[in-house]
Amino acid sequence: MYVIRERFFSIGDDFDVLDEHGAKVFHVDGKVLSVRNKVVIEDPSGQEVASLHRHLVSLRPTYEIRIGGEKAAEVRKKLFTPFREKFTIDVPGPDDLEMKGDLLDHEYVIERGGEEVAAVSKRWLTIRDTYAVQVAAGIDPLLVIGSVLALDLALDRDKNDDN
Repeated sequence: MYVIRERFFSIGDDFDVLDEHGAKVFHVDGKVLSVRNKVVIEDPSGQEVASLHRHLVSLRPTYEIRIGGEKAAEVRKKLFTPFREKFTIDVPGPDDLEMKGDLLDHEYVIERGGEEVAAVSKRWLTIRDTYAVQVAAGIDPLLVIGSVLALDLALDRDKNDDN
């Protein structure tokens, strides 16, 4: 399980992703976002392990996740989803993932072929303004964490566009 602070992009702070014991697992450089429209995820020693950036020219919000310098996925909002927002995590090959549930309130699951591979929830934690990300065995946690951060970026951007 990983712990992420909510609403970090509006502040643009750097922050740490923790495990369930409070140990630092990743460091997220949020300050880069305002300069290059990019978020960098580093291991505890400061080495970049993943990044995500927004495609500036696209019909719908689209964020590319790179892990180890290689394109790992694109996270994009589905165009026509009545009553609920859904995002697709488009990975190379046939095994795309889908985020569904209450995305705004961080109560959702990530599925592959209808099977849950990760879950995001605030209910598991008593710490204010944080949420937990639980990742199934065999699933790359960086892909899931990157996707969750991309979703936060997209929703925050939608909210700011509405204001």
